Amino acid sequence: LGMVGLVILVVMGLAAIFAPWIAPYDPAAQDLANFRQAPSAKHWLGTDGFGRDVFSRLLYGARPSLTVGLVAVAIYESTAVVLGALAGYYGGKVDWIIMRLVDIVMTFPSLIIIIFLVAILGPGLRNTIIAIAILRWTEPTRLVRGQILSLREMDYVLAARSLGAKDSRIIVRHVLPGVVAPLIVHATFGVATAILLEAALSFLNLGILPPDASWGNMMTAAQELVILEQMPWLWLPPGLAIMLAVLSINFVGDGLRDALDTTRTE
Repeated sequence: LGMVGLVILVVMGLAAIFAPWIAPYDPAAQDLANFRQAPSAKHWLGTDGFGRDVFSRLLYGARPSLTVGLVAVAIYESTAVVLGALAGYYGGKVDWIIMRLVDIVMTFPSLIIIIFLVAILGPGLRNTIIAIAILRWTEPTRLVRGQILSLREMDYVLAARSLGAKDSRIIVRHVLPGVVAPLIVHATFGVATAILLEAALSFLNLGILPPDASWGNMMTAAQELVILEQMPWLWLPPGLAIMLAVLSINFVGDGLRDALDTTRTE
């Protein structure tokens, strides 16, 4: 399943990168003469309420959805590495301050605060990434701290410290490598969560706004009952794309967790 998920993600990534060459139409080009046309040889997945080609918008919609997942996770995982390493290695007041900050941020309902931040900052790709990164760094910070609390007492770390190695060198060379495996697994699941958050924000018109395409704002058509019942080509493709992306990332995460688990026995 991990390899299947990886193949699907590679295909989605390539489709997003080469969308200008694959898409048969301009995703923002309106053609009201083809208003909500069913799938046909001309429009493989039909057209939306403005006559725009759904297949073209699906390809271009992968770009912001996957970008939010990858960039937001890269930002907050990097933040978590720095804060978690400081808290776990130094302990004491540094640990207390960072962990209390983590506890405070974790008390807020993430989705509501993200919606609040995007409403203040304004919708768009950059602000969506910033809002997600601000709220999602707490869990990996606790993960990194917990790993380093045990690693800092290992014999090789104590030996490096007794030889006069600087704290920065000990953390980077001897402690952080032991955190990489669980952090990679956590990051894969974080990408899936970020994609869902972007889709939710775009569905509420707080993320990527039309005419730019994203899987989330393509799903806004599903708010109308007549579309849900009679025009599934408007909401099924983006819905299936989100589902496939999230499932594939979760499969890859499960595979990485099994592969990197040194305690696992066959």
